[in-house]
Parts: sequence; C-alpha cells; structure tokens
Amino acid sequence: MSEKLIEFKNVTYSYEDGESGSQLPPALNNINLAVYSGEFVAVLGHNGSGKSTLAKMCNAILYPTHGEVTVEGMNTSDEEKGDLIRRKVGMVFQNPDNQIVATIVEDDVAFGPENLGVEPSEIRRRVDESLKAVNMYDFRLKQPHNLSGGQKQRVAIAGVLAMRTDVIVLDEPTAMLDPVGRADVLSTVRKLNREYGITVIMVTHFMDEAVKADRVVVMNKGSIALDGTPREVFSNTAAVKSCGLDVPQSTEFCSRLGIKKTVLTAEEAVDEIINTYGDAAR
Repeated sequence: MSEKLIEFKNVTYSYEDGESGSQLPPALNNINLAVYSGEFVAVLGHNGSGKSTLAKMCNAILYPTHGEVTVEGMNTSDEEKGDLIRRKVGMVFQNPDNQIVATIVEDDVAFGPENLGVEPSEIRRRVDESLKAVNMYDFRLKQPHNLSGGQKQRVAIAGVLAMRTDVIVLDEPTAMLDPVGRADVLSTVRKLNREYGITVIMVTHFMDEAVKADRVVVMNKGSIALDGTPREVFSNTAAVKSCGLDVPQSTEFCSRLGIKKTVLTAEEAVDEIINTYGDAAR
C-alpha cells in the first residue's frame, strides 16, 4: 500500500451567509477520503456539488467546520502548520491569469521559491527544471501575456513544481481553455504524475480527462457518491447520471450499440465494435 498523503475524517464544511453571518447548509457533509502517494485522482461533480470546496481543504485554504483533514499527518486546522502544508500541497486554479504575478515567465516560476527563502543558485536550478518538466523552458524569457491560455496554465504548474510540492491540486485547470490548450495541460499533468511521481488531485467536469486518472471520485450534494477506477465508476451509468453528470461519449455510444463491456475511449470503442460486429463494422 502506498503512503497515505491526505486524509479527510468525517469532514463537514459550511460557508457563512454574507449578510446574516449564519451558516449555510453544508457544502461538504461527513466526507471520508484518503489520497495515496503517486495517485492521479479526478474529482467530478456538477456545480455546487462540493468538489472545489474539497480541493481547497487539501492545502488549508479552508478548514473543516467539523472533522479533520490531515496532510502527511499534519492537521490543516493547526495554523502553525499552514505554511508547511502549503509547501507539501500546491494549488493550481481555473484562471491562469489570476496566478501569474511577474512580467517574465522565469521570474514568475521563481516567485514561490524566493518567498520560501531558497538560495538563489537553487532557485535557478528549480526554475530551469520545472520549466523543462512542463515543456516551457524555451519560453522562459517571454512575457506571460503573450502566451496562450494553455501555456499560461503550464507556467502556473511550473511555479508549483518549483516549490517542490508532493501533491498538486488542480481546480478545473482546463475549464477556460480551448481543446488544444486542454490537451497540453492534461498531457503535462499526466507526465508529472507518471514520470515524476507527483500525486495529482484534479477537479474537472470533462469526462475524457477523468478517464485518464487512476481513480475517480464523484461528488453529489456535498457527499461522495462514487469512488473507484474510471471503469468501475463509469460502468455504473445510472448512478453517474443521477448525480447530474454524463458518462464518456464512447461509453454511451457503445452502450447504445448493445456492447456490454464498459468502454472509456474512442480507441477502445473501435476495438469493441470490431470484436462485436466483425467485418460488418469495417
């Protein structure tokens, strides 16, 4: 069993009403969840399901109203541990423009390590390594405003990498990107997980992104409705749809053709159609 990095224990969270100050109905309700070293976890859910709230709890942006969240054994509600927890768990948000603070790409990636007091020579090494990891080294002297949305998001990811985090939490990082930018960011995230061993928690509403993960967690009304491998989760079509979500297009298409196997990708769909219908499918 891999090392347990993040754990939610009976976690409930309620936002406050801005006018009255009273607590609103729980955005998270009695969540129990563990994320292990090296996992790539996709978190799905319709708007208001609690998925972004869960993401923000992973690095102590939000604290539980009840229950406990731990990161490598540290309680996120312990304010003295906050800085250390954020060094362990980095966040990448939906809009890359809100995360970029410098006018030159390499200066932006250096911002985090500089604030951690890292030695200049080590910062230089980290910046170069992080930009190479996300295939943005050749853009290191460019101005961020001249980059595409996908490139900006990769710079934001490099900034998190430069702080040497163990976990990257991405809150709908591709929601504002075109298909090319989405593909670039997803490829980068998969590379960091597979080749660098970085644990990834990615909130998304794209089914084709979720099928690339090791594990899918489906949120509904503040609770965890489903948790398993992509094939296990999407084989339960009725349960997924009851949460206000769709299954991957390939899954839906093959199901309508009467193919019993749960198909996740277009490549699998082609293989199963040929296997089922033989020469008639060619």
